[in-house]
Amino acid sequence: MGVTVVENKNEVIVALSKLIEATATESIERNGVFNIGVSGGSLVSFLATGLTKISTDFSKWKIFFCDERLVPVADPDSTFGVYKKQLIDTEAVSLKEDQFVTVKQGVSAAEAAEEYAAKIKKYIPLSPLPRFDLLLLGMGPDGHTCSLFPGHALLNETAKWVAPITDSPKPPPSRITLTFPVINAARVCAFAVSGKEKAEMIKRIHVDKEDLPATRVQPTSGNLQWIVDKDAGALLN
Repeated sequence: MGVTVVENKNEVIVALSKLIEATATESIERNGVFNIGVSGGSLVSFLATGLTKISTDFSKWKIFFCDERLVPVADPDSTFGVYKKQLIDTEAVSLKEDQFVTVKQGVSAAEAAEEYAAKIKKYIPLSPLPRFDLLLLGMGPDGHTCSLFPGHALLNETAKWVAPITDSPKPPPSRITLTFPVINAARVCAFAVSGKEKAEMIKRIHVDKEDLPATRVQPTSGNLQWIVDKDAGALLN
C-alpha cells in the first residue's frame, strides 16, 4: 500500500491523473482495453478536471460503477447522471455514453445487482473473479466505501460480485454495490482524498487501523494507492 501526501487538492488531481494515465496505458498495451470502475462524490469533479490533461486512447476505455443509486438518470443522486452531465454532455474528454456500463433502473435492487454482475462477466476477464484494471474508490465521513457501510451485513458478502442494498443508512436507500471479493481482486485500487474534514477518518484508517469498510480495501494481488492532500493527511505520522 502506498500513501502519497501532496500539497493541496489540485495536486491530488494531478497525482490521480498520472496514476490513471499510467494504468490505462499499461492496460491498453496489454489487453487492448482499459476497464475502470468509478465512484461518485468529489471524484467526479476530480476526473472532470484531471482527465482533460492526460494522454490516452479514450476509445479503449470501458467505465463501470463501483456502486450506484437506483434512481432515474435525471435524479441528482444518480452517479451516472452526474458523470453524464460533467463528462459526457460537456465533451470535455472523448468519452461516449455507450462506454459507460450503466445499471438497470426501474427494477428491484436484487434484479439490478444480478443484471450488473452479468454485464461485468461479459466484459471483465475472470481469474476466477472479475479483475478490474483500476477501481477509483471514495471514502465517506463514516469510513464507508462504495455502498459498503460500517456494521452492515454486506461487509461479509462473499458469494455475490454485485450486491443489492435496500437499507442504506445514507439516502437514497436502494442501491447496488461491488463487494469486497471483487474490489480486492482489482489490479489497482485508488482513493483520492482532499480536505481537513477528512483528516480524522484518514487517521482512523491509517494510524489506528480501525476496522472500517475503507480499511478493508486490501487488494490480494494488486496495488493500493491513497492520494491525500496535507489537510486530509494532517494527522498521519
